[in-house]
Amino acid sequence: MHITSFAISLNVPAPRASADFLKRHFGYTVAMEQEDFFVSLNHPDGGPNVIFLRTGLGTFKPADRAGSAGEGLLLVFVVDDLDRHHERLVADGAEVVTEPETEPWGERYCQYRDPNRLIVQLVQWV
Repeated sequence: MHITSFAISLNVPAPRASADFLKRHFGYTVAMEQEDFFVSLNHPDGGPNVIFLRTGLGTFKPADRAGSAGEGLLLVFVVDDLDRHHERLVADGAEVVTEPETEPWGERYCQYRDPNRLIVQLVQWV
């Protein structure tokens, strides 16, 4: 199997709000969108596309999994210089959930909440 790309698709009540959050704070750009149904984003540095689908779309299958994303989900981006990025995000008004901290195994991380209550986490290995 040759996989040509990778995407994460998340159901949210307001797709454009989550898309705008990733565009403003993390440098994503819109690859495609359809009215208020979905927004597909990509990042100039590569990695997976992030797709936000409006919760409740009749075309979502399987239907028993069509609820909102978020419970138990972290959207994690590995970065260099986490503290510099954190300072910029705070200055830009991102809602901070967890200030930067370092786990005993060397994972330094911080977390932010988007308008649909999804948690976006930055990680730096130190």
